[in-house]
Amino acid sequence: MAVLQVEKYGSPILRKIAKPVTDFSDLDLLVNNLSETMIEQEGIGLSANQIGVDKAVFVIFLGHIDESSEEQVKMYVNPKIIDKNGLCEFEEGCLSIPDIRATITRAEEIYVEYETIDKIKYKEHLTGLLARVFQHEYDHLNGKYFTDYLSTTKRSILKKRFVEITKNGKPSKSVTL
Repeated sequence: MAVLQVEKYGSPILRKIAKPVTDFSDLDLLVNNLSETMIEQEGIGLSANQIGVDKAVFVIFLGHIDESSEEQVKMYVNPKIIDKNGLCEFEEGCLSIPDIRATITRAEEIYVEYETIDKIKYKEHLTGLLARVFQHEYDHLNGKYFTDYLSTTKRSILKKRFVEITKNGKPSKSVTL
């Protein structure tokens, strides 16, 4: 297991649609690396493409969502959102876009499908923060950033910060929109 470098805004892999997992034989190491990196970076979720791996996999740190959860980190392989209901606003940030936060509107509840490392398929109904984090990480697997949901005006405000992240790995100052 290892803590790996998180890809930053501007990295081409973050705009690619992740490849579905067909070979499950090496997922243990990937999931462990994702989990360690996410926890070390103090994230709540992390997708495989954020560590440079082109696979449709992400992990969510349930300990940040529900402290009573027996399962600390949950992994999702080949996830899909099959239905959405309601809308809610919440401030988001991202390990790939450090020091930038913005209020984003997402579905309040979602119905999802995914596989586990053992190739078992599940369907779940997610609400609240877990639904939000799932949508955020799912977007990563589809080549989207949370900032893509901002208005053109707000994105133009962040343009200088995006250039700084691409060049230096972080902006010169924090921004919250």
